[in-house]
Amino acid sequence: MRAPLRPGLVLLAAVEVVSGLWTLLFPASFYVHVPTVALSPPFSEHLFRDFGGATLGLAVVLTAAAVWMERRLVVVALLAYLAFSVPHLAFHLGHLHGASGPAATALVVVLVGWVLLPLALLVIALRHRGEVKRATRTLLF
Repeated sequence: MRAPLRPGLVLLAAVEVVSGLWTLLFPASFYVHVPTVALSPPFSEHLFRDFGGATLGLAVVLTAAAVWMERRLVVVALLAYLAFSVPHLAFHLGHLHGASGPAATALVVVLVGWVLLPLALLVIALRHRGEVKRATRTLLF
């Protein structure tokens, strides 16, 4: 039953790589071209580049979980993603003013999906203990 875990982790990691690189390398473009981001000014290059780097860090953890499929790593990666996606959703739910109806609806639907997907994957990882690799007691270094 762990079949959806790897693809789900890869999807989350891929989105974080794309948004992280975009935000890190082209912060002004991200600010201008991602719908609703510019609704909460002002633009801060420093903040956007830092966010891009942090997003890439999250992508590294998600990728590692997808590659090694070790249960504890999968759980930690998904909890780390939820630590970002839940407050992100909460912020946007309270800051939809200025967005058109369709843009606000699309934003909420996408952000709810980015909370529900890792939650569902977390339930799978926690329920199917025997099917996700357990950590060995060997050291990496």
